[in-house]
Amino acid sequence: MADLEKAMNYCFKNLQILENALCHSSYVNEQALVLKNNERLEFLGDAVLSLVIGHLLMEHFREMREGDLSRIRASLVNERQLASVARKLNLGNHMRLGRGEEQTNGRNKDSILADAFEALVAAVYRDGGFDAVFGFVSLCFIPIIRDMDVEESINDAKSRLQEEIQMRYKTTPSYRIVGEEGPDHDKVFHVEVSAEKICARGSGKSKKIAEQDAARKALGMLKKH
Repeated sequence: MADLEKAMNYCFKNLQILENALCHSSYVNEQALVLKNNERLEFLGDAVLSLVIGHLLMEHFREMREGDLSRIRASLVNERQLASVARKLNLGNHMRLGRGEEQTNGRNKDSILADAFEALVAAVYRDGGFDAVFGFVSLCFIPIIRDMDVEESINDAKSRLQEEIQMRYKTTPSYRIVGEEGPDHDKVFHVEVSAEKICARGSGKSKKIAEQDAARKALGMLKKH
C-alpha cells in the first residue's frame, strides 16, 4: 500500500479504512470471513467529491454562472474521467476482486475503477477529515481543471444529459457501442445511450463523436417528456 499512499501524497492513520475502500463486492461474496465491500464508502465519496470539485471550480472560475459550473463538474466526475484518475494512481492493481472479475479484466473496467476512486475519496475523508480529502482531490483534479477545454465542457452534450438525468431520475446515463461499419481508416461507430425510459442512438467517426450525437438526441427526447 505504500506506493499507493505515495501516489496519493497521503498516509493513512487507519489502514483498515484504505483496505475497505479497495475491497470490491465480488471479492467479499467469495470469502468465508466477514468483510465489508467498498459500496458504502463509494456512496459517501460521491458526495464528498462533488463538494470538493464544486469548491475548486468556484475558486478557479470566479465569474462563471452556476449552470456552467454544474456542467463542468459533471464532465469531471463522470465514470470515464474518474477511471482515468484511478489509472494514474494505479488503483486497479491494489484492488481485491473476485475470481470472476479477475478473469474478465475487472482491474481495468471503468465502472470498477470509478467506484473505487469514489470509495478512496471517502476513505481519506473519514481517516483525515476535510482538509486531507481537499488536498487529495486537489492533487488529482487541479491539473485537469487547468488544462481542460472550458468551452467544450460547457457545450458538452454528455455532461448536459448527465445533469438532466441525475436531476430527474437520480441516476446516470450509460453508453454502449451497438455497431461499427466501414474500413479501419474510415470507420463509423454507432452508440446507444440509455437511462430510465430514455434511449437514443448516435453515430460518428469516433466513439466520442457518436456518444455526443446520442446524448444530443437523448436531450431532445427529454424536452418532449
